[in-house]
Amino acid sequence: MDLGTYFDEKEGTGILSTADAEGRVDSAVYARPRIIDEDTVAFIMRERLTYHNIGRNPYASYLFIEKGKGYKGARLFLEKIREDQDPELMADMSRRCLSEEEDREKGPKHIVYFKVEKVLPLIGDQW
Repeated sequence: MDLGTYFDEKEGTGILSTADAEGRVDSAVYARPRIIDEDTVAFIMRERLTYHNIGRNPYASYLFIEKGKGYKGARLFLEKIREDQDPELMADMSRRCLSEEEDREKGPKHIVYFKVEKVLPLIGDQW
């Protein structure tokens, strides 16, 4: 599956699930990932529960439910590989339009990169 084309063409809702070091799971609504290459995606993360979980357990799952009738979408199985705080890159990647003050008030943010280990459809195990 070409993730870049898929996420450029589809609208929907994304949910990123993480777990802490003890295995307690959390899920949070997240925008579509930024596709870096065919094996790497990135998300901008604030220093909240999801970010802290990824610091303790590098594995995550991203569930994307396509807009429309029925249950279509994708599941991405992910492993954190690195992070970055480059402000220029973050500004380029940001989809939201906040003032500098509003952005600062929301707290620090990071670009977190993940290796895509596996991609499955929303339902089933074959594309």
